[in-house]
Amino acid sequence: MSADAATAQPPPSAPRADGPAPAALLAALAAAPAISGSELAARLGVTRAAVWKQVERLRALGLGISAQAGRGYRLDAPLDLLDADAIAAGLSVAAHARLGALAVHWQLDSTNSALLRAAATDPRDGLACLAELQSAGRGRRGRAWRLPLGGGIALSLLKRFDGGMAALAGLSLVVGIAAVQALADCGIGEIGLKWPNDLVARGRKLGGILVELGGDALGPCHAVIGLGLNVRLDARAGASIDQPWIDLATLADGAPPSRNRLAAALLERLLDALERFARDGFGAFADAWAQHDVLAGRRVQVLRADGAREGVAAGVDARGALRVVFADGERAVDSGEVSVRGTP
Repeated sequence: MSADAATAQPPPSAPRADGPAPAALLAALAAAPAISGSELAARLGVTRAAVWKQVERLRALGLGISAQAGRGYRLDAPLDLLDADAIAAGLSVAAHARLGALAVHWQLDSTNSALLRAAATDPRDGLACLAELQSAGRGRRGRAWRLPLGGGIALSLLKRFDGGMAALAGLSLVVGIAAVQALADCGIGEIGLKWPNDLVARGRKLGGILVELGGDALGPCHAVIGLGLNVRLDARAGASIDQPWIDLATLADGAPPSRNRLAAALLERLLDALERFARDGFGAFADAWAQHDVLAGRRVQVLRADGAREGVAAGVDARGALRVVFADGERAVDSGEVSVRGTP
């Protein structure tokens, strides 16, 4: 339940002044082409002022809502709220067997943070977590990751490994491959992978991956895998992104797959890929990575604490490290020590 929802239910004849839970208002807006403020107030048992207040809150969260005299409120774009039952219904029997639990939240600090906390107390493998909103979502190197309400996918998955952390080299690359395959399952092609953790299309960022490790360095250990995807962003939402971006709506001519279908496809591919990775390591995915590697053969800039160097990317090695040919020879670059930006 949202923090804005009332904890006690008044009689139906007494409209609540604080307003409906945002999810309830969203469901009403999503179910009709347009709906008046008075009808919303009556349906939700609140005052019209409370409806207006909640609409403003939803707008502040990045949701496009228009108001027109004589017609009422309407969503600027179709919205399908995340639903655990709908996501679960899209999974195969094999995926269900690998899935420890699936939770969909209205708001969290971060889906990754939620699973990092759960890893310490819940012994199950395959815990999956999604959220409509993140108050402290983050990307690689502590960067903030923000998505407007209904505008993307914020998904995290907990995977436990019997061995040590050293065996997890290349894990973020495997996650990227699984994500590309899941998008293809949903009819979205032309997706590339930018080492070590970005999904890109048409030269712009579509999504990102954040892998955080815990447990014993020598084993057993666990990985919390976070995946964020832009589904439908507008210019206002994209203004806070510090690099060129693209969304699935653009790639799908304005009609992206439903977010529940996307979430199911991502979980299906991730659960399968992670089991295979635990058994066979990154080597089993090397050819698939090469098919989607957007840096191979391009000049790149390797940024380090002691300065920047330019070279030519030459794929990845058996551990998933980036191979870069510099003026003085080739070197394997690990994701933990550098950032890479493609250069013209």
